[in-house]
Amino acid sequence: MCVFWWCLSGGSRCLVWITVGLGLICVLLLVFIILQHITITAERDLIKSYKNTAEEFNQTINSLQDSYTDLMTEKHQLQNNFSSLSKKNLELETELRNLSGRGLYKSIYMYCTLISKIIFVCCICLLKGNGMLFRSTELKSWSDSRQYCRDRGADLVIINSEEKLVYSLFKESVWIGLSDRQQEGIMKWVDNSPLKQGFWESNEPNDAGGNEDCIELNPAKSVLNNWNDIPCSATRKWICENQILQKLKCM
Repeated sequence: MCVFWWCLSGGSRCLVWITVGLGLICVLLLVFIILQHITITAERDLIKSYKNTAEEFNQTINSLQDSYTDLMTEKHQLQNNFSSLSKKNLELETELRNLSGRGLYKSIYMYCTLISKIIFVCCICLLKGNGMLFRSTELKSWSDSRQYCRDRGADLVIINSEEKLVYSLFKESVWIGLSDRQQEGIMKWVDNSPLKQGFWESNEPNDAGGNEDCIELNPAKSVLNNWNDIPCSATRKWICENQILQKLKCM
C-alpha cells in the first residue's frame, strides 16, 4: 500500500521502476524454466540410457544362457563320444593283446632269429621283457664292442633288474653297457642314466691299478652278484640290446 501511494506521488518514475522489476522477474522466471527444462530433459535422457543399458544387459544374459545351454549339450555329446571311444579303445587293446599272444610274438621271434644269423652273427637271441638281447661270438674291447652294437641299431645291454640280469647270463664273461669313464666313481649306463642298483662281486668295483673303468658280467662268480670292473682295453664278448624293438612288449 505504501508503494502504491509512493508511486502516485512520484509520477512516471515509479512506473519505470515497476516495469523494470517486472521485467527482471520475467527474465528470472524464464531462466528458471529453461534450467528446469534442461534438467528434466537430462534426467529423462539418463533414465532412457539406463533403460537401454538394462535391456542390452538382459539380452546379453539371455545370449550367455543360450550359449551355456549349447555348451552343456556339446559337453554331454563329447562325454558320450569319449565313453564310446574309451570302450572301443579297450576292445582294440584286448584284441591287440590277443594278437600279440599269437602271431606277433612269433613274427618278432622269427625276425630276431634272422637278425642273429645275418647281421649280428650271434649264437643266441633272447626275447625277454621289453628288449631283444644278442650275444657276440667274438672278443673285443669295451669301446669296440659298443661301436659294433651301435653300428647295428643297438647298444650294450642295460641291466636294471634281477629278472633281466638272470636272462642275460651266459657261460662266459661279457661286456655290459656300464662304466665310469666320464667321471671316476660315477657309474653310468650307455644311455647316460645313473646306476641305481648294482649286482657287484664282493669288494667290487675296486678300480685296481687305477684304470678299471668298464664293467663285465662274469656268470661264473654268482647268479646275481657277478659284476666286476676291469680295464676297458680288455677283450670280452658282449651283449647287445636292440634299441629299435626295445619298446615292444614281447611277453
